[in-house]
Amino acid sequence: MLPGRCREGVQRKTMKTIEKLRNIGISAHIDSGKTTLTERILFYCKKIHAIHEVRGKDGVGATMDSMELERERGITIASAATNVQWRDHDVNIIDTPGHVDFTIEVERALRVLDGAILVLCAVGGVQSQSITVDRQLRRYRVPRIAFVNKCDRVGADPIKVRDQLRDRLGHNAVLLQLPLGLEDKMEGVVDLVAMKAVYFDGKQGEELRCEDIPENLAEQAQAAHDEMLDALSMFSDELAEAYLEGEVSEELIHNAIRKATLSLEITPVMMGSAYKNKGVQPLMNAVIDYLPAPSEIPQTAYDLDKEEKEVPLSSDPSLPAVVHAFKLEDGKYGQLTYVRVYQGTLSKGDELRNARTGTKVRIGRLIRMHADSTEDITEALAGDIVALFGIDCASGDTFCGGTIRYGLTGMYVPEPVISLSLTPKDKKAADKLSKALTRFSREDPTFRTYVDTESNETIIQGMGELHLDVYIERMRREYGVEVSVGMPQVAYRETISVSTPFDYTHKKQTGGSGQYGRVVGMLEPYAEEMYAFDDQIKGGVIPSEFIPSCDKGFRACLAKGTHIGFPITNVKVTINDGNFHPVDSSDVAFQMAAIGAFRQAYEKAKPAVLEPIMRVTVEGPAEFQGNILATINQRRGIIISTSEDNMFTRVEAEVPLSEMFGYSTNLRSLTQGKAEFTMEFLKYGKVPESIAEKLRSEYLAKGTQR
Repeated sequence: MLPGRCREGVQRKTMKTIEKLRNIGISAHIDSGKTTLTERILFYCKKIHAIHEVRGKDGVGATMDSMELERERGITIASAATNVQWRDHDVNIIDTPGHVDFTIEVERALRVLDGAILVLCAVGGVQSQSITVDRQLRRYRVPRIAFVNKCDRVGADPIKVRDQLRDRLGHNAVLLQLPLGLEDKMEGVVDLVAMKAVYFDGKQGEELRCEDIPENLAEQAQAAHDEMLDALSMFSDELAEAYLEGEVSEELIHNAIRKATLSLEITPVMMGSAYKNKGVQPLMNAVIDYLPAPSEIPQTAYDLDKEEKEVPLSSDPSLPAVVHAFKLEDGKYGQLTYVRVYQGTLSKGDELRNARTGTKVRIGRLIRMHADSTEDITEALAGDIVALFGIDCASGDTFCGGTIRYGLTGMYVPEPVISLSLTPKDKKAADKLSKALTRFSREDPTFRTYVDTESNETIIQGMGELHLDVYIERMRREYGVEVSVGMPQVAYRETISVSTPFDYTHKKQTGGSGQYGRVVGMLEPYAEEMYAFDDQIKGGVIPSEFIPSCDKGFRACLAKGTHIGFPITNVKVTINDGNFHPVDSSDVAFQMAAIGAFRQAYEKAKPAVLEPIMRVTVEGPAEFQGNILATINQRRGIIISTSEDNMFTRVEAEVPLSEMFGYSTNLRSLTQGKAEFTMEFLKYGKVPESIAEKLRSEYLAKGTQR
């Protein structure tokens, strides 16, 4: 069945083949309706028998928001997987969070998905997190369909959203539908492929009805149809020829859309209102017709036994299995590991080897996930996304069958930008806290924890206040841990301002063979990377076997600077001279010489302090624009742009993270609770001299107290 034809997808059990499999993610800016859309998809695919709303007003909550915290807050915190059937196809769906604090959930979902639905609000359009999600989709070259949701809302304008896709995201966005009315008059959509009006009847929009396009929309629909064909003919010679001859068939159009979508040359744009049960079934048809089967996306791995030579992966079920673990959870029966099968067949009872550790594991339970419920299965084919119980591994590990040892490329993990100190109330709470931190840091690569050696405090790090707040609440609920929370700590960095030469000799004699090493070179600022090491030694003045020792010594100094006690970044070390002793020189001696040289030069290189700068987007009623701008200016923010649309203002700015604590409360009070904001890490920038001096004084005071 092709999109727009008035026949619903039928759920049938068939012999599954990889061509009849789709792995898709649903991604968007926060509050664009991703989870609401997923709930409707589950209902129309007959996976659930009743529709529940996101905030759980009916006491149930959305199916995919299975965590109690998610239902209370009305947001998605952890990505959830499910499997549905539509038109004899199996569709694995992952519903991802929209809040930037949980961006790792989107990142790891996109690592294993083949296609995506990019959900956009018909009123808000392309918002800040839409840009972040689009950047992630591009990173993994994921074909996507844009779904303009909430066409029933006041101020809805899907054509404007199409234009924003082109202007803000650089997409070649092509409309496949037009709305049949907007706001409270929305009745359905016009299918520009079949040139029919599609209505969604029945109590929950389950009955599709096709009619001729209303006369008042006929001219607009014909113009949009011609524009669509004109755009598609750029990517299909067959369609272009048929278009010129006036003999265009629906099949030709669908083939052209599919080809251009898979090659990322166009983004099909569809529309509707998930909340009002309109437009979901045609969207599912488009998933089947336009998004790729796993076999259509080339996959490669690295042969770890052959110097990481790149090798292609095949969906052939007879080949040794290659399985990627992309997400971990602590389930009722132990660790739950979400995996994607990239090659071969994964069966219950199989023995696999962890390519990273060499450890062999046996598959005891193989399950398919539906939110927080499970279904036992006996095997999974290439392309499948399933879960395993009782497998000890880390997120990102690759498991292989047979004698092969392949590794898959990992995912991008952003660095945490905020930290809090935790103090358990008593010894019993400390033991529980340790268990909770171990679990959460295994599950979430952006959640990190360590014990500060100076203060002996437990420090947790994450992507934002909400991120850490959610984990602290989970500690209380899931582990019964009561903790005292210290002030948020910004992840500052140290760097240098000027190039400085060094000439350092490490000499130690303790009887017998001693230690000797001399290094000469330059320490200089380096904006391109966090750290670079340049070996310019000539004539063997430092033997080649000791060059890595020098590098290791310099790297050891980066973990903690001596200016305010934070990691050092953006430095380049060049060594161009030195000396060694045939007896006393060693690996340790040259490491110590490098450490001494770095410390010698660092103090003379005018250390500077860098702070995380956040990209902040504030949206609210236009009447509060003055207040919004004032809140940003008060926080050392730089206004990048302001715009007004439908009586709403949108302000984009760059603001230091240290100034953003408590901003949500302040913003709510100044806008009567009508404005909201999102922020994400942008870059590191120099702090003002007065703040740098204050940080320096606090650091020195701590040292004096010790």
